[in-house]
Amino acid sequence: MTVAVITVSDRASEGRYEDLSGPEIERALLERFPGAAITRRIVPDDPERIAAALEECLGADFILTTGGTGISPRDVTPEATRRFCEKELPGISEALRTASLKETPAAMLSRGFSGLRGNTVVVNFPGSPRAVRLCVEVIAPIMEHAGRMLRGEGH
Repeated sequence: MTVAVITVSDRASEGRYEDLSGPEIERALLERFPGAAITRRIVPDDPERIAAALEECLGADFILTTGGTGISPRDVTPEATRRFCEKELPGISEALRTASLKETPAAMLSRGFSGLRGNTVVVNFPGSPRAVRLCVEVIAPIMEHAGRMLRGEGH
């Protein structure tokens, strides 16, 4: 399984803030999938830079973004992801928000998008380490199955 993790954060991309969520996604995935090949990158909250990072990661089984899914003016990750994807996978986003809502009412403000481009599944996670760990736990059970389906291997 190949996974690209993209942290979307102005402060982290400028080195003013340590990226905690990207490494947390990597840790959580490697606990579940020790053989996974994971790459990470950081981009600012800029639609063009997000789109370029998504394009660079195309071909991975999964692209997981963290950050930029809220309601502040610079939160543009869902819009950039929606434009990048060819198909929506609303069930993933619904499951992530449902699980997150059990932890915090703020989950109602999450605008994360999930979709498909070619054979790559793209999922927006919130930007906190605690939230991304929960999100990995939610989607991990379907990751291998989704990969098999996209490779045409069936159920």
